[in-house]
Amino acid sequence: MWMHLFTVALTAMTMVTGGTALGASAGTQAPGFSIADTSGKVVRLADYRGKYVVLEWTNPECPFVRKHYASGNMQALQKDWGAKGVVWLAVNSTSASSPEFKTPEQMRDWMRVQGAAPAATLLDRTSETGRAYGARTTPQMFVVDPAGNLIYQGAIDDKRSADPADAKTANNYVRAALTEALAGKPVTVASTVPYGCSVKY
Repeated sequence: MWMHLFTVALTAMTMVTGGTALGASAGTQAPGFSIADTSGKVVRLADYRGKYVVLEWTNPECPFVRKHYASGNMQALQKDWGAKGVVWLAVNSTSASSPEFKTPEQMRDWMRVQGAAPAATLLDRTSETGRAYGARTTPQMFVVDPAGNLIYQGAIDDKRSADPADAKTANNYVRAALTEALAGKPVTVASTVPYGCSVKY
């Protein structure tokens, strides 16, 4: 099972692991954006000033994304932190020219089938927001504090594989950052190198 997933990941996708993301970095102001969600409603980062916001870059065709949904890990994070007042936004920056592009209806249906619970799923059609944040992989995670500052950016966890079983034993960086921040503590690990499939700009 794992070998099959690993082969798929390497042959069908580009795994990005090295270097530092160009764009937004922890400790800086998060770039503002206005993006339509899958229902056509425009969502603005500024609308959530005063709240913690998680940005999850996603692509249903990526085996690393499917790892976190097949295991239930992503949905659990969305629900757990949503219940604590954290605004969770999933963002898809896949270009319309890519065979992996999803229409609003396709993206909405996929999230529904997964039992996902983000506050909204956003379609970054121009890729402008993805590039502003320096999003390189799916998944890639960003945490914004109530003042609009990035307090975490990078990988979702430390198990850099496409095996759903690994999500259960991983050190989840997003959970750790939110736990510390909501307790009034500085985020110990504010930046990591993301892993997964390349964003299909």
